[in-house]
Amino acid sequence: MSTKLARLIAIAKGEIPADLILANGRIINVFTGEIEEGNVAIMDGRIAGVGDYQQAKEVLDLEGKYLAPGFIDGHVHLESSMLDVGQYTRAVVSKGTLGIVTDLHEIANVCGLDGISYVMNCARRLPLEVFLMAPSCVPATHLETAGARFGVDDIHWVLRWRRCIGLGEMMNYPGVLNGDENVLGKIESVTGKVIDGHAPGVAGKDLNGYIAAGIYSDHESVTLDEAREKLRSGMRIMIREGSSEKNLEALLPLVTDNTYKRCMFAIDDRSCVDLLGDGDMDAVVRKAIRCGLDPVRAIQLATVNVAEYFRLERLGAIAPGYIANIIAIRDLTGLQVDEVFYRGTLVARNGEPQFNVYKTVANGTKDTVKIKPFNKNALRLTASEDDEPVIEIVPGQIITRKRMEKVKASDGLIVPDTERDILKLAVVERHGATGNIGVGLVNGFGLKQGALASSIAHDSHNIVVVGTNDEDIYTAIQEIERLQGGLVVAAGGDIIASLALPIAGLLSDEPLETVVEKLDRVEKAAADLGVTLPSAFSTLSFLALPVIPELRLTDLGLVDVLQFRIIK
Repeated sequence: MSTKLARLIAIAKGEIPADLILANGRIINVFTGEIEEGNVAIMDGRIAGVGDYQQAKEVLDLEGKYLAPGFIDGHVHLESSMLDVGQYTRAVVSKGTLGIVTDLHEIANVCGLDGISYVMNCARRLPLEVFLMAPSCVPATHLETAGARFGVDDIHWVLRWRRCIGLGEMMNYPGVLNGDENVLGKIESVTGKVIDGHAPGVAGKDLNGYIAAGIYSDHESVTLDEAREKLRSGMRIMIREGSSEKNLEALLPLVTDNTYKRCMFAIDDRSCVDLLGDGDMDAVVRKAIRCGLDPVRAIQLATVNVAEYFRLERLGAIAPGYIANIIAIRDLTGLQVDEVFYRGTLVARNGEPQFNVYKTVANGTKDTVKIKPFNKNALRLTASEDDEPVIEIVPGQIITRKRMEKVKASDGLIVPDTERDILKLAVVERHGATGNIGVGLVNGFGLKQGALASSIAHDSHNIVVVGTNDEDIYTAIQEIERLQGGLVVAAGGDIIASLALPIAGLLSDEPLETVVEKLDRVEKAAADLGVTLPSAFSTLSFLALPVIPELRLTDLGLVDVLQFRIIK
């Protein structure tokens, strides 16, 4: 045959042998919800047909296993895994995720276009479809200091990139509602592509205004009523189940025969520990099945629904002409992924990757921690006779509550109160050595001694630290600078445990298993100091994010998100 297309058609018609046949499979048809028995004929990474195909250069007998499309994560920040791109791919592909939609705004807030280019260049040689959404909020707001700034012209430029499929989550919903010229300019720059939303707690006419701007998805709903209102208003609902953000059980009743096409699953943020131990999108689908969702319906929410919303042609289904991203599953209820095929090539078996990962030079993403020298006096909080605002952590969520409390003081200065679990929180600017330091109070960690510090602090990724005393807080910050990014536990003036993250202060350059081991070590060290949260560093990383209600701390001060202003 003279062309690949002509050969594909001939194989589909049964006139010539396929390159590969996946034989004796129970094929999940995500279009109709049926399970069909048959063979899948593949040529050059594409599916030629599904049916009674017999002739091929290679035939793989699947012995009755279920065949499903590879999972597609509709909204994820791979940077939250703390893994470099190749190691992240090892982790998720082995569990059946073969496509992700990501805006990379974490690394963009640190390194700008260099950070995005680094990730996308790494992904080219890996068995994972990586689709980029142009980061809409770099920085997320004017209430913090980031390492880069994207204007309308930058968004125009990124939207022209080959794998860019739309505008990333518009977190600055106050900017949308208030008609901010720069925000609306970014939205208006999008033509013919998807715009992702981020609208926690937005309701009523404000929600109408937000959607009217052309934003038709949301992954921030935490209650069924909130998600239902957004669904009724025309939004696609991303049911999020990450490491810190667990909304699946609350939102799953939203999925019915009438609504399921408007729903999809998303991870958002998932730690390397969870990726290795529990899984990725497979873990979400598995949990949905345990919660009572039909297995085929759960798979639809993780495949074809995502592909159709983002207009990912030839992905999300096992059908003629589609890309042969396929997973084989022995037990549909338990959803253990046996084999993973990327474009027709076996890339994982029984949870073990069957491909190599090569290190890539991290141009423009090293030596990103730059702190203006300061002393411990900069961490002081002056006491007053009034109640003080305290950030209250909500277990299992990334939203916080604003509390007003009488606090402990000594010599006119506020001091941490471990008996009431009111600790000191600080955010130190680390991009341009401005000297900005925000100091506040937080409740919910349970820390009895020492301090925890991280250079992962969504979304501007300054240094965030919680502690019981200024000496350990200061010690932890200095160690973050020495490591050029990472997670640190300090106590008694010493460093107890650490995990270095030298790529943008966000990613490790070590293998998956090593990163998991070191993260386990720092989390255990935190627990030994009294922390009661299941993932202290994940929770800590969101306390500087001024687009999630109610109260946050940035390098510029304490932010009341509902008022969208700095209050202290």
